[in-house]
Amino acid sequence: MNNIIVLFMAILAMVQGLYAQETGSIYRKDLPIILIGQDVSLHFISPEPIRYVDITTHAIVGDLPLKNVLRLKVVPDSSLKMKGRASIVTIIGESFIAQYALSYADGPLSMPFATQVNILPEQTHPLDAPDITLTSKQMENFSMRILDEPSRASLRKAKAFGLEARLNQVYTAGEHIFLDITYFNQTNLSYEVDEMRFKIEDKKISKSTNVQSLEIKPVWQLYPNTTFKKQYRNIYVLKKTTFPGRKVLNIELSEKQISGRVLTLQIKYGDILKADSL
Repeated sequence: MNNIIVLFMAILAMVQGLYAQETGSIYRKDLPIILIGQDVSLHFISPEPIRYVDITTHAIVGDLPLKNVLRLKVVPDSSLKMKGRASIVTIIGESFIAQYALSYADGPLSMPFATQVNILPEQTHPLDAPDITLTSKQMENFSMRILDEPSRASLRKAKAFGLEARLNQVYTAGEHIFLDITYFNQTNLSYEVDEMRFKIEDKKISKSTNVQSLEIKPVWQLYPNTTFKKQYRNIYVLKKTTFPGRKVLNIELSEKQISGRVLTLQIKYGDILKADSL
């Protein structure tokens, strides 16, 4: 009799597994289990920016201290709501979805509570996000490849106030443009970057006409804006765009200090048309 029951349970488990595969379903029992305690913060580290989080209980609160870090903590005096229940946390990045079962453990701090969970590829399922053709991780990988490229003659240069800007190269990948730009400071004053502005403007501005300017925002950049003494190199990623030959892409670097040194580097559309593919 026992053998029949065991055989029946094995067949039932196999049928459930086949059904899950056919329907693409994921069950709570198959999710990775993470212990969480009353006085322990739990951090999920994502390989790419987190776009959405869902927690199935109000007994746990979360926030995003960094774009790729989710911090969870049990709400004080809510342990009774957690006992005997497994909550689900769903984390969605740019190209994946990951789910975990959070199990509350009411025990001493010596228990094996996780404080950090790295979201691993085998714990994720791919998503088809139509608004994302390149993830941040892919942009970073392409940018590091650009930095490893051998030096070439600069495509464009600009000088002013003891500063020099050089457009090293233009690359394309998917629906994005990668601009490799280096700035040189030939003065003894450090340059504290206030902002970088990218504007499509008329090549020649006449006093009798209105100035038409279209500002575009980079979708990603390799390094944050910073202070540099002698040299500053960065990779900026823009969505592919087109503009007529009578216009140029002006890249304006401005300084935080009162002196407000501003340097503008002009890029012609022909430079983008001749871009190398990554």
